Amino acid sequence: MEFEIGRKIKELRINKSLSLEELAENINKRFNTNLNKGMISKWENGLGDPRLEHARYLALFFDVSLDYLLGLKEKEDITTIAAHHDGEEWTDEELDEIERFKAFVKSKRSNKGM
Repeated sequence: MEFEIGRKIKELRINKSLSLEELAENINKRFNTNLNKGMISKWENGLGDPRLEHARYLALFFDVSLDYLLGLKEKEDITTIAAHHDGEEWTDEELDEIERFKAFVKSKRSNKGM
């Protein structure tokens, strides 16, 4: 389980097609923090672990539990189902959340063959 968090961060980042810099920028913008690509690279390469605050931001950003990010759970449990778009009005945040959920489900589909 050594370097599990770094492996998970890299896997989640790649699944979202984000560069190190893009991930840092997205998290900084969303959580008003100061990550940089060098920090994330170190974590991904097992050269250090994020502080709890940063691990929490990563889990929230990727919509996974801290247990999953830390390697304490092998997979995420899906407990909600996204609503379909039936002409209802959705906020930008709700639409983003639906898109993240769709990407998560698709990533699980592609990981089943591993």
